[in-house]
Amino acid sequence: MDPLDEMRALLLRQARADMTTAIDGVRACRFDRTDTPAPGMSGTVLAVIAQGRKRLALGEHLYEYGPGQYLVASADLPVTGHVVDAGDTGDGGDTRDPGRPTLGFGMTLRPEAIAELLLEADPHDLPAPADTAVPPGIAVSEAPPPLLDAVVRLLRLLDRPADRKILAPMVKREILWHLLRGEQGAAIRQLGLADSGLAHINRAVRRIRENYADPFRVEDLARLAGMSVSAFHRNFQTVTGMSPIQFQKRIRLQEARLLLAGRPSDISGVGLRVGYDSPSQFSREYRRLFGTPPSKDTSLRASPAAHTAVLP
Repeated sequence: MDPLDEMRALLLRQARADMTTAIDGVRACRFDRTDTPAPGMSGTVLAVIAQGRKRLALGEHLYEYGPGQYLVASADLPVTGHVVDAGDTGDGGDTRDPGRPTLGFGMTLRPEAIAELLLEADPHDLPAPADTAVPPGIAVSEAPPPLLDAVVRLLRLLDRPADRKILAPMVKREILWHLLRGEQGAAIRQLGLADSGLAHINRAVRRIRENYADPFRVEDLARLAGMSVSAFHRNFQTVTGMSPIQFQKRIRLQEARLLLAGRPSDISGVGLRVGYDSPSQFSREYRRLFGTPPSKDTSLRASPAAHTAVLP
């Protein structure tokens, strides 16, 4: 059976409403219709589409990926994602079927697992890094057959509980190995190296995320990343697609939207909690990002989970 065909069949059978599976860090996703853009955090993740098509926005950058393509997010970034072509099978021509859901596989990329693999690997078996430049935080590539084959074998283990405990970690390592040897190898490698430029930027990203309501000095973040202020600005923009201030603002507003889903009448209180002293500034910037002021955002009636399921 073609790997994508088998992947579709496995995902159709295994996908649950919460997208989780019995294998830690693995998601089986099903989206039954084209949806409206939903904000959320990307996580550090591999996402592979088996059917349908998704679009992801990060700052001013748009990423679209469909059947047989994979996306790597090597930083935890505030993105907006949505299904654009439910039922696209990737066979070429006009093959869309509105009754066919979008199906995707997701796997969390853990730096410690990548670091362990790098320590064990023979450097000669990995492509030599072209340079040490910090890579973009998100990139899309065509999935090579060995990667798709490994994803299918990992999904098969969901039907084999007696084998999962022993075999799933091995297959996950195999997937990481194929990523290291593929087009996204530079980003995966830097994700696993504690002293890489990407790791240093991710440290600053985490600092902003964990303290998003508090003001910060760029000089302090640059010092945390071990970079000059100019190098930090440049590399932060490369990874996240936005400046540190824009990044913080996006985190604040996305957190505000999640809070408002549970407290839609407490607009001033939510604005203050995420770091806005001025209710008018909060409403203005919320409207600029989401297209409507918080008092009229009808999407807040949806489940909060709807605002975080942006990958795969």
